Amino acid sequence: MKYSQGNPDALKQKFWEALAESPFLFLELDGRSDTSVPMTAQLDKDANSAIWFFTQKKSAFAQLGSVTASFAAKDHDIFARFAGRLVIETSNDRFDQFWNNFVEAWYDGGKDDPDILFLRMDLGDAEIWSGDLGLLNTAKMALGMNVHDEAEKRHVEKVDI
Repeated sequence: MKYSQGNPDALKQKFWEALAESPFLFLELDGRSDTSVPMTAQLDKDANSAIWFFTQKKSAFAQLGSVTASFAAKDHDIFARFAGRLVIETSNDRFDQFWNNFVEAWYDGGKDDPDILFLRMDLGDAEIWSGDLGLLNTAKMALGMNVHDEAEKRHVEKVDI
């Protein structure tokens, strides 16, 4: 069964592939929309219950706690909103795994910059939508025909990611 036919595992896999291809999302502390900013997710293909972020100690995310992330794939065929909890990541191995020139560009002191805060988002529930309605439904939309029921089939309301 394809995800468009109600298979949440297939849709979840498509989400992870889309996030790996374009690892940018909006992250915000729960109840604090003023903290919503674009962040780069650091992913480990063998760790599908967490995402890592580099930020500054003065950032609002230093408060840790419950957060919500919103994601749109670069080709707009997957959308997701997922919850989690930010904690400080203390693993030096994990830090070294994700450190790269793009991260370093944000820190004057490189790896030893005293303002680096390395966080892990332990993931909770997610909602994932497939934006790929296909050629027939795209034609229906162009003609003003209703595609709501078909779109609902491409949505997973609650899934552990």
